[in-house]
Amino acid sequence: MSATHVTTDQFDAEVLQSSVPALVDFWAVWCGPCKAIAPHVDAISQEYADRVKVVKVNVDEEPELALRYGIQSIPTLLFFKDGKVQDMIVGVVPKQTIVQKLEALL
Repeated sequence: MSATHVTTDQFDAEVLQSSVPALVDFWAVWCGPCKAIAPHVDAISQEYADRVKVVKVNVDEEPELALRYGIQSIPTLLFFKDGKVQDMIVGVVPKQTIVQKLEALL
């Protein structure tokens, strides 16, 4: 099971109204670093399936969301809790770095 792709229409229900913390991966098909971090995001999606919602937003297909959250470069990971951004990571980082930020929200 990998991270779910969400559209602008689904974002509020999937992320902002989520009863558990959410990790949002802003990415694009042509982005090499996005491909490098994708296995970490998918692994976290499986490992935290019952405690965290993990979604992906393609910035080329959903420019409104990228604009709404001021995404300047990708990959950008946003960490949401109770409908608000709590933390962010820009660029490729070790999986453990992502996990530590997630654990802080649980």
